[in-house]
Amino acid sequence: MTTTKKKDPVFVVVQLSGGNDFMNTVVPYGNPLYYDFRKTVDVAEDRVLHIDNKLGFHPSLPHLKQMYDAGNVAIIQGIGYPVPDRSHFRSMDIWHTAQPESVISEGWLGRTIRELDPHKQNVCTGVSFGQGLPRAMYLAGTPAISVAQLEGYGLLTSLAGKEQRRALNLFHRMYTPEEIDEASMVLEHISNTGIDAMAGADMLKKGTADYTSSVEYANDPFSQSLKGIAQVHTGNIGTRIFYAQLGGFDTHGAQIATQNNLLANLSRGLKDFFADLREHDAAEEVVVMVFSEFGRRIRDNGNGTDHGSGGGAFLIGDRVKGGLYAEYPSLDPKDHLSGDMHFNNDFRCLYSTVLEDWLGIAPKPIVNGRFESFDGMIASLN
Repeated sequence: MTTTKKKDPVFVVVQLSGGNDFMNTVVPYGNPLYYDFRKTVDVAEDRVLHIDNKLGFHPSLPHLKQMYDAGNVAIIQGIGYPVPDRSHFRSMDIWHTAQPESVISEGWLGRTIRELDPHKQNVCTGVSFGQGLPRAMYLAGTPAISVAQLEGYGLLTSLAGKEQRRALNLFHRMYTPEEIDEASMVLEHISNTGIDAMAGADMLKKGTADYTSSVEYANDPFSQSLKGIAQVHTGNIGTRIFYAQLGGFDTHGAQIATQNNLLANLSRGLKDFFADLREHDAAEEVVVMVFSEFGRRIRDNGNGTDHGSGGGAFLIGDRVKGGLYAEYPSLDPKDHLSGDMHFNNDFRCLYSTVLEDWLGIAPKPIVNGRFESFDGMIASLN
C-alpha cells in the first residue's frame, strides 16, 4: 500500500512595481469612454484578447488569457484602499503592511510566516527572489530569506572540507558578537539575519541540487526568479511563502512599448512557471497573486499615464475559481475620483481570502481588521 505525502498550500506573490496601468491590462474596450480618454495609449479593439463583449486582456498577455479560459485566473477589479496615496513608496508600504492609516514596520507576510512557523523551525518558510527583502516579509524575530540569484546563493557552503569549516566558523563569529547590550537590538537582528542566511543557504543548496526541467525559462531577472521559486518548491524544503518582483511599470512616457514588453515578460514567465510545476506534479498546491501598488489615471498624458488609483489584481492557480470579481470601476466622469477610477474593494479582502481559504490562517490580526472575503474564489487543498 502506498501513501501520498500531504501537500501544504503554497503562496507566491508577484509584485508589479511602479503602478501598472490596469485599464490597459484588462481593457474595457466595450466602453466608448475608454477610447475618449485614451487618445494615444489605447489598445485597439481588434487587438484586445476578448473575455466578453466588454472586457479583454492586453494583447501581450496570451498565456494569461489561456489560463483564464481554463478557469484558473481570477481578476479582481477595482482593488485599492480608502483615501488613495499616489506616492509609490507610501502606497507600496500600505500594501506591504496592510495598514493604510499609519506607518508600521511589520509586513503582512512576515506575520503570516510567524503563524505558519511559530517556533521558527524552518528558516526557509519564506523566500524572496530579487534585490533585498520586501517590506511585506519583514517581521523582527521571524526569519525570511532573500535570494538575489539562486545559483550564487550559498557559495560559502560550496567550499570543501577544512576550508569550508574555517569559512563557516569565521562567518558565524562575524554575525555573533560577544557582547550585545540592551541598546544593540539592531546588531542582534543583523546577527540573527546572518545566521539564518547561512542556514538557509545550506538548505536551499541541498534542496535544489537535483532539480531538472525541460522548461526553458527566459534569461531576464523575473523569469529567473520564477525558475528559482520552482526549484525551491519542488525541492520540498518546506517553503510556504515566495515573493518575486517585476519592475518598470511607472509609464509616464513611452507606455505602449514599455507595457507591451513588461506584460509579455509577465505572461511568458507565468506560463513557464506553471508548466514547470506541472512537469513536477507540483502545481495543485500553488496559488499566485499578482498586484501593483496603484493603477494609472483615466486620461492619458499624450505619451503615457500618470499615477492613479482603482487598479486590479490577479489570483492564479489550479485551485482558483477563475472569473471576474467585483465591478470594473466606472469611467463616467461623474464617478471619477479626481481623474482616477474609484476602488470597488479593499485589497485586504483579497488578503483575507488567501489567508483564510488557502493558508488556513485567521486573517484579522494579519490584515489589521475584519474584511469580507471573496466567497468561493479558492478551493481548499485538503
